[in-house]
Amino acid sequence: MLIKIKKENSIFNFSKTNTPIAKVKPKEKICIETKDALSDEIKSESQPFDSINWEKVNPATGPLFIEGAKEGDILEVNIENIKITREYGVMLTGKDMGVLGDSFERSFIKIVPIKENKAFLYDYEIPLKPMIGVIGTAPKEGSIPCGTPGEHGGNMDCNIIGEGATVYLPVNVEGALFALGDLHAAMGDGEVCVTGVEIPAEVFISFNILKDKDWKLPMVKTEKNIYTLASKPSLDEASLTATKNMVHFLNQEYKLSKEKAMFLLSAIGNLQICQVVDPLKTVRIELPLEFLK
Repeated sequence: MLIKIKKENSIFNFSKTNTPIAKVKPKEKICIETKDALSDEIKSESQPFDSINWEKVNPATGPLFIEGAKEGDILEVNIENIKITREYGVMLTGKDMGVLGDSFERSFIKIVPIKENKAFLYDYEIPLKPMIGVIGTAPKEGSIPCGTPGEHGGNMDCNIIGEGATVYLPVNVEGALFALGDLHAAMGDGEVCVTGVEIPAEVFISFNILKDKDWKLPMVKTEKNIYTLASKPSLDEASLTATKNMVHFLNQEYKLSKEKAMFLLSAIGNLQICQVVDPLKTVRIELPLEFLK
């Protein structure tokens, strides 16, 4: 049986004080509806920019209480399918937004038609690569806005978190209190204008719970690669932490010494930028799974 979670059940902060909207079990099939990052409020390019309600940015559908998830566990999230549910995406850039925000005098809205598995941006036909921008669990203490990434996951804007990917997140409180949102039809590494092609969607997922693992999270696995991610105030700090976390993983799971892990990462690993426009910057380091058999 497929469990469907409606997009009207949204949060704007990850917190242990949020009331779960549903209880689910590991391996159950779940469909999560999402609003776009602007709460589906932008309908046209002529819409006044000051009509955007910034308090409703980056809604995440949830939270879900995962039965059996205990503090200290790892939540494994299997992303099985992403279905775009609207025929256009939305993009924003301009004054005080994105990498060049200080060079704009005003702000811009762009409606991007979506059809035939492509996004039509001006004269460019961009292949769709649906991905999840916000995905996370509640922190042990405090409240973290959905627009901020961190060790709990959150707004990592990592374009490898798409169909077929597996995301590993910490369980900081009983039930994990999982939520996701901020889907993109396409997004380049960096998200330099401040948005990807923002869309609502249906995300089909299932969970597993890993016990007795000492991993530094978040992590992501795809068919060919494994990644450790880190979000910090600067790209330098994020790069350092992502690399340390991968070295820790290689030691824990494959008994590689620090020097062996570093030689391996320097030979075949790839440091990659996820995003540079959120309150913290997110970096990932990629390691091909073929070297970890």
